[in-house]
Amino acid sequence: MSTTLFSLAFGVGTQNRQGAWLEVFYAQPLLNPSAELVAAIAPVLGYTEGNQAIAFSTAQASQLAEALKGVDAAQAALLTRLAESHKPLVATILAEDAQLSSTPEAYLKLHLLSHRLVKPHGLNLAGIFPLLPNVAWTSQGAIDLAELAEHQLEARLRGELLEVFSVDKFPKMTDYVVPAGVRIADAARIRLGAYVGEGTTVMHEGFVNFNAGTEGPGMIEGRVSAGVFVGKGSDLGGGCSTMGTLSGGGNIVIKVGEGCLIGANAGIGIPLGDRNTVESGLYVTAGTKVALLDEHNKLVKVVKARELAGQPDLLFRRNSETGAVECKTHKSAIELNEALHAHN
Repeated sequence: MSTTLFSLAFGVGTQNRQGAWLEVFYAQPLLNPSAELVAAIAPVLGYTEGNQAIAFSTAQASQLAEALKGVDAAQAALLTRLAESHKPLVATILAEDAQLSSTPEAYLKLHLLSHRLVKPHGLNLAGIFPLLPNVAWTSQGAIDLAELAEHQLEARLRGELLEVFSVDKFPKMTDYVVPAGVRIADAARIRLGAYVGEGTTVMHEGFVNFNAGTEGPGMIEGRVSAGVFVGKGSDLGGGCSTMGTLSGGGNIVIKVGEGCLIGANAGIGIPLGDRNTVESGLYVTAGTKVALLDEHNKLVKVVKARELAGQPDLLFRRNSETGAVECKTHKSAIELNEALHAHN
């Protein structure tokens, strides 16, 4: 048995009446757990190798807690609490960061992102969507959609209201983890699997998808789509959009550099370098024709926006008279043009 693991977590979750996992909560997920910890738990769980999600009983939780005394006090204390559970328990063990094969594995990787243990694009999330069941997220937790009507009737007969907050594959992040040092105005707009860096404020209209997020500090009043990572000190204005890998960007990694500003109702379909500004209302896609201007506002060249991807110190704007998309830089446009074609 290999004693080096990629990740390990003990969780409590929800299953439907057929025993299929709907969701899992991991209070203290571990990245690269110690060999000593792995050796202590393996005999209790019957673990030998590979990526596995192993259901365990409350009696085994007590055994695991005892085995981890003197090895990992925090995990031992967690398992002592899990031994009191009335909900199903699971130990999810990832020997390597491989393609996902179970719902508990998928939830562990989403937790690793939201606990800031791994940054977006730092995990293999291949095959995640079929492993995340579409469930009703309610005031009584996750409920299988096929069982929802019965639960609603049972609640009414008790004189209660079963409130359905959403029907989705992803729950809201704050039901699982609230990262330190953040402000979130509307928790429903942050999905589990988002990485929200310290110092980030997400206002009511802001949205952060899974495998996306912010380095922090920053102000998010727009959309951070799947796969997009926003650098330090950057602000996304109200209603602005970043094109993610799920919304037409293909495999292009869209990121926002440090110290950037995307204006209200603007948008990007290219990666931005540091200290870029996109004027309010302007959507810049990879194929957008951009007039490159020098320091005297004279046209140097017309390029496609993808040629400016990742370049620092740019201002994207629309000419109010002609409607043409223009780009100015703190450097001279001649120098920038030479840099763009240095490796042609």
